[in-house]
Amino acid sequence: MDLLNTLVDKGLRREPLSRAEALAVLGTSDDELLDVVAAAGKVRRHWFGHRVKLNYLVNLKSGLCPEDCSYCSQRLGSTAGILKYTWLKPDQASEAAAAGLAGGAKRVCLVASGRGPTDRDVDRVAGTIKTIKEQNEGVEVCACLGLLSDGQAERLREAGADAYNHNLNTSESTYGEITTTHTYADRVDTVQKAHAAGLSACSGLIAGMGESDEDLVDVVFSLRELDPDSVPVNFLIPFEGTPLAKEWNLTPQRCLRILAMVRFVCPDVEVRIAGGREVHLRTMQPLALHLANSIFLGDYLTSEGQAGKADLEMIADAGFEVEGTDRVTLPEHRGGGCGGRESAGCGSHEAAGCGSPEGAGCGSHEGGGVCGSPAEAPAGEARTDLVSVRRRGAGTDLAPNA
Repeated sequence: MDLLNTLVDKGLRREPLSRAEALAVLGTSDDELLDVVAAAGKVRRHWFGHRVKLNYLVNLKSGLCPEDCSYCSQRLGSTAGILKYTWLKPDQASEAAAAGLAGGAKRVCLVASGRGPTDRDVDRVAGTIKTIKEQNEGVEVCACLGLLSDGQAERLREAGADAYNHNLNTSESTYGEITTTHTYADRVDTVQKAHAAGLSACSGLIAGMGESDEDLVDVVFSLRELDPDSVPVNFLIPFEGTPLAKEWNLTPQRCLRILAMVRFVCPDVEVRIAGGREVHLRTMQPLALHLANSIFLGDYLTSEGQAGKADLEMIADAGFEVEGTDRVTLPEHRGGGCGGRESAGCGSHEAAGCGSPEGAGCGSHEGGGVCGSPAEAPAGEARTDLVSVRRRGAGTDLAPNA
């Protein structure tokens, strides 16, 4: 396809796509899918080789969020039977993080439900960051605590945080249909605060909430303008007990096209497959590694994910390798490591993205699910058998899945 040849050339040169080109990727047929994956895979390998960065979630505080984000199992009014607990102590959080690091994770993502942290909460998280850094040499720490007030990003940076995650989730034009207790502009402001403080900004989206192709392109182009270092792509987990429980709109093919579009628009940025990959990509997860260069290891915030051992086997079987702490994730022109960038990125000479999941603070999305269940429903129908509430790891006495 002439279109794909053009997109590969643009991706290798970091030349911006047009909206029409991004929409065309989403509009390709299933018969063209492998050609789309192969083309976007060339761009992914050019900038990131065969490396896959592993990230590990620690849910510092679960449930009881005052925000009304329709997709979230921790939202105000949710009746999902998730774990609910208040702040983990620094040693508890460090112990939970150690499980993921032992499994090969390079980054620990510290997430807390709520609208945003108080100054006391920032102090608490700062202590947790210091404990994890002291006990684990070379680890990256990303915080995801919701909307930030002035000065809080700087304090997290001083405590040793490398990155901050706050996702845009969906297009500005449809944001009010998903959340009413805060605005799209609030989210943009927090990403900008993280940038200004010298943190590596991580911001992404949630697909599968009933949005149009135009909405998906809108949010990815908005992310490109915000210039994050990594872009997590979440696929909605329709939790029973939330307003979007009946939104089963995704197929594995649709998910792959979305990831390919994000890679073409954000060629030299860490694209992370976040919540929901097991539920919606299912047996086609290995193909997604040709598009994204980053995933979460093991469980998510309130749902269980694929076993960590299975993640590692999948990466090896697909011909990829786990990125070690001795390797720099981002291309040199983007500054290489956390928080450093020249200009470049996310598909243009001045844009790019972070790789945390959507989960937690200020209405983040909870992704995940279990892998390996029998196929009981055809593609496009509800696969509630693949959604499993997390009952192990942080906040429990059971060993985490990593």
